[in-house]
Amino acid sequence: METVVRYLLTVPAALITIMLHELAHGVTAYKLGDPTARAMGRLTLNPLKHLDVLGAVCMVLFRFGWAKPVPVNPRYFKDPKRGMALTALAGPLANILLAFLTLPFVLWTRNGLISVLLSGGGESFLSGFLEMLWTFLSIFHYLNLGLALFNLIPLPPLDGSRILFAFLPERAYFSVMRYERYISLALILFLFLGANFGFLDTLADAISGVMVSVWRLLPIF
Repeated sequence: METVVRYLLTVPAALITIMLHELAHGVTAYKLGDPTARAMGRLTLNPLKHLDVLGAVCMVLFRFGWAKPVPVNPRYFKDPKRGMALTALAGPLANILLAFLTLPFVLWTRNGLISVLLSGGGESFLSGFLEMLWTFLSIFHYLNLGLALFNLIPLPPLDGSRILFAFLPERAYFSVMRYERYISLALILFLFLGANFGFLDTLADAISGVMVSVWRLLPIF
């Protein structure tokens, strides 16, 4: 039952995470002069507009996934390489910021839950609500870290490959991007075959630990 509840909480957390990731891409591109995402209705808080079903399933099952890419036309950028890199980087940075800003609420709900349990309120409505809220916020925190780190892998179609565009010669970049479809299929296959992305979990745990340490410097904790 606990596993079912966790999966049910993961679904809305994944949808919100994906939506904000793609919205960050679209807003950044728009600010840099590209109206494509806005013209196609992608500057929206509606998560269904950004949903890639397979990518969302991977997020729910493996904590790593992707969304339907926001359309970007680098011809609108004054500096196409810089514009593409900044637009690509905006999604992972938004997720890292969200993970950081979620942590105080994770800590507060956990502390509140511990206080209620210690006071003998283990069966109360409040303890159940706090446990559910703490679980949702924890999932949301780690999904944001997982999405950010996974997308920073420098392989197409992930954001890291777009960031590479700023550093590689165009000929080398486009020669790699010719194989984008095959690399995408390989990534999906690796995920479903249980490929070990444990290094991303380890890195996410380390970053989360650093974030906790930063927040604990404040007297409110």
